[in-house]
Amino acid sequence: MSMRKKVDELERRRAEAKKMGGEARLARQKERGKLDARARLDLLLDPGTFREIGLLATHLGRAEVATPADGVVCGTGMIDARPACVASYDFTVQGGSIGPVGERKVARLRELALRERIPMIWLVDSAGARLSADPEEAAWISSFADTGYLFREQVVMSGVVPLVAAMVGPGAAGTAYIPGLADFVPMVRGTSSMAIGGPYLVKSVVGEDVTEEALGGSKVHTEVSGVADLETGSDAECLAAVREYLSYFPLRAGEKPPRRAPSDPADRREEALLDIVPENPRQAYDVHKVIAAVVDGGRLFEIKPRWARNIVTGLARIDGWSVGIVANNPMQAGGVLDVNAADKAARFVNLCDAFEIPLLFLQDVPGFMVGSKVEQQGIIRHGAKMLHAVASATVPKLTVVLRKGYGAGYYVMNGRAYEPDLLVAWPGAEISVMGAEGMVAIAANKQPDEVKKQLAEGIRPHIDIYRTAALGYVDDVIDPRETRPLLAHYLTLCADKRVERPWRKREIPPM
Repeated sequence: MSMRKKVDELERRRAEAKKMGGEARLARQKERGKLDARARLDLLLDPGTFREIGLLATHLGRAEVATPADGVVCGTGMIDARPACVASYDFTVQGGSIGPVGERKVARLRELALRERIPMIWLVDSAGARLSADPEEAAWISSFADTGYLFREQVVMSGVVPLVAAMVGPGAAGTAYIPGLADFVPMVRGTSSMAIGGPYLVKSVVGEDVTEEALGGSKVHTEVSGVADLETGSDAECLAAVREYLSYFPLRAGEKPPRRAPSDPADRREEALLDIVPENPRQAYDVHKVIAAVVDGGRLFEIKPRWARNIVTGLARIDGWSVGIVANNPMQAGGVLDVNAADKAARFVNLCDAFEIPLLFLQDVPGFMVGSKVEQQGIIRHGAKMLHAVASATVPKLTVVLRKGYGAGYYVMNGRAYEPDLLVAWPGAEISVMGAEGMVAIAANKQPDEVKKQLAEGIRPHIDIYRTAALGYVDDVIDPRETRPLLAHYLTLCADKRVERPWRKREIPPM
């Protein structure tokens, strides 16, 4: 056979493989509002940059079995002209299940991502492990534990390169732990889900009748469990979120995030900042308004916006610099720190620290939640996670006390002892072990109301920010309009920050 005929045969095989599960199954994907595995890659990657590996793979290498690409499209491409490895599971082929050859392809991608130090992205639309009653395939089923390499290798990659698991369909059993170990997990409303066992398994094991959506849909994981980071309305929106998320990150640990041309001047003074925080210390306000007034273009890419809403975590830019923001939100439970808020903040701080993203803490915190309920939930253990994360972080850390910083809440929001490169406060702010009312409650709990009022009036001046500034416990008290210019200055000043810690094999974080 001539080379021309050989190439013609190659093209025929490639064309067959690119048909995926066939027109009927592709149509069912479309009816559900889902894109197919290849269309997703077209949206995620820069046009014309995708290079596939393993196109001609089939289940156990058996040509007679119709499993194009063995259910997962793998390759490399560019996102904003920077390289990435991508595995896109194809639900039209065996439900996108993990097959032996498909997993071998993804393993090659993980190997490449780790060796070249470039991001690894999974587009998960998979029923989990592939099962079969065929005796000839018993070897694969009995050696399913080999897929454990996936999870071990993902752990090794953690903190070395960005890891993204976009849930654009189901992720059951084995494919549920891919997002469980990833850095960023967006989901698509109505079509994506995550669960250790699907509805049929749940019914057979525990006798519970539950739908896929109620078991592990996007609402469950973005509002209740906190496993997912973002709920999106479509595949296209989800993939756009992945692109934006990665824009804040370097390709690998040890490098700085890319700096973008700022969309507005570094010295912009925002008049609105004078009116956001109410005069009444008991009145709530939305800290998102403060963030929008400070960051470039008012844009915050929020992480876990619907879970533990009493604390805000997200990515933004100030004067073009990537920055991770941790802010108490008085609109939700007064901004108090509870179990979920501590977990959310600790995870985010660790993520930013791993990839050299400076941290900005906006404090208005009454402290940690108290009471028997949170003690039974392990508030000490969870609060310690946040303490540990903030203390361990060596990136530039900037703190602005907007209204108050009380008790251990002040510590974990990067107070003086936690090595802030900048610690400033707005006029009227308070830093104390607790608020005046709390002190009165302890000191005069059996006294009449007029005595309590007198005590509070006597205590409040002693926790006023000017007294704190006079003692040198803050770097300055600033006009709120100076916030953005000052932060931009310190981000530039601390761009090459280096911190050395005592040698250790590894830290032992609270669980």
